Amino acid sequence: MASLFCILALSSAATATIVSNVSSAFPFIAADIIVGQPLDGFVSFSIEFSSFPDFAGNVSNPNKFSNNLLNNLGYFTGTKPYIRVGGNTQDYAIYNPNLTIALNGTINATRSPDYPTTIEIGQSFFESYLTWPNVKFSHGFNMGGNHDDRQWATLIQTAEIACKTLGKEKLYWWEYGNEPDLFATSSQGPVRPSNYNESDYVTEWLAATRAIKGVIAEYCPDMLGNDTYGYLAPSFAGVGNHLKAPLTWADGLDADGTVRYFSTHNYISGATSPGVTLQGTLMNHTRTRLSVDAHVSEFAQISPSAPGLVQIMGETNSLYNQGKPGLSNSFGAALWGIDFNLYCASVGIGRVHMHMGTNYRYASWQPITTDLAVVGTKAPYYGNIAVAAFLGNLRIEPVRVAHLDLETSGDNGTETAVGVQDAAYGAYVDNVLTRIMVINMRAYNYTLNGTGDLCTPNPTPRVARTYNFGVDGFEDGREAVVRRLYANGSDAITGITWDGISYNYELDLGKPVRLRNVTTGEKVTVKNGVVEVAVPDSQAVVLDFGDGYREL
Repeated sequence: MASLFCILALSSAATATIVSNVSSAFPFIAADIIVGQPLDGFVSFSIEFSSFPDFAGNVSNPNKFSNNLLNNLGYFTGTKPYIRVGGNTQDYAIYNPNLTIALNGTINATRSPDYPTTIEIGQSFFESYLTWPNVKFSHGFNMGGNHDDRQWATLIQTAEIACKTLGKEKLYWWEYGNEPDLFATSSQGPVRPSNYNESDYVTEWLAATRAIKGVIAEYCPDMLGNDTYGYLAPSFAGVGNHLKAPLTWADGLDADGTVRYFSTHNYISGATSPGVTLQGTLMNHTRTRLSVDAHVSEFAQISPSAPGLVQIMGETNSLYNQGKPGLSNSFGAALWGIDFNLYCASVGIGRVHMHMGTNYRYASWQPITTDLAVVGTKAPYYGNIAVAAFLGNLRIEPVRVAHLDLETSGDNGTETAVGVQDAAYGAYVDNVLTRIMVINMRAYNYTLNGTGDLCTPNPTPRVARTYNFGVDGFEDGREAVVRRLYANGSDAITGITWDGISYNYELDLGKPVRLRNVTTGEKVTVKNGVVEVAVPDSQAVVLDFGDGYREL
């Protein structure tokens, strides 16, 4: 059979200049610019409890592909991602000591077609914690119970196995319960009465975490120090549900002083929500800001009474219910992920755990081949890589991230989407500007009407926007290396590269492979205190002024 090849050429047309003033030295940033300092391992993941054996494998058959992808991120940031093992299915998991396999799950499509809602786990489930070197994990204990009278026995039994398996070297923190603010209202079936309130939750949470501590004291006493014992909490689904986080704090959630990170969850919208589109919902900086700002405002009600406590996104991704095909698995979602993560960093959210599971549309990678999906690196992973590269090695060069305002110059008001369909961020090392990230989120379909037919390319030219950054204080002639996150368009799900590198499964099991047909090494020069770069629609670019970037 003859093969048909269709070549898509990048065509571009110039438009108005988009400008931003970004100081080359941190102390002189305008007072209204908020700057956040991300924690090590800022780019991290949350893995669905029932999918964890697929992602990690076991001792005899570790998932090397997953580990390679984690290594890639650790290469840039100096720390491999922290892994939260949890999600809805942690509250369905019942321990069966006689089960000879890791997990036995039954899918009830009326509750969820994407994961089992009746689950038993055996001792071999915990082998998956031993397959990825130099990774720390949080283990999610079952609080919801799923109306199973073995819930408390499961808690006590799994606390012993988990502490013995993880030990001090592999433990991130513990977590008790996933999204308990939905326990009384869940569409998958309530597991608490309708009058369940914040005080009830706190009483229950304290009783169980104290029981966990008792088990650890008996079997793993060396894990009771302040640096090895504590929780991600309250792990609420959002800011407007049945339970409110500030009230749980007022009711004494941290009475024992064991909450190490204030963990909250966020999804921009839902996979089946009316009106969800790639441009309007995800590639929309205004919507992202509003969504994240609601969490920042909530935490501001708690932080005065919790000095030193840091907020994290313990679970997040694009569209709840595991994402929507054509949106959550697209290059546009990768661009959204960069904007979401870096905006979180800029407003003081210390770490972001992107959620994923087997066959999930928004996952950064598919860990194994199933009857629904083929193993492989997915578009959102490239967004993870771009964020990691922009932040750099947080262990040796902690950065501060500033959100940069954009405005137009010389377009007579015709460029109306500035600051809505694009975003920019500055990274400062030792208070000196080191990198700028520009994200042009104007959607460009690389095939006609986004049909995906490679032989019917989009005849509309792909516009390149000119971004102009005032970097007063940098000498004329100073160079910045340009590193691009590239795909043929926002609707692409394959053919993506970061700075000319592919992390595809097919090339070298997810390890970085430099492609010879992608141009790299581009540079721009400071002139009259300004640096300028062209960014085509549906592309992200990093301008790197520093010396610490690690070349492959």
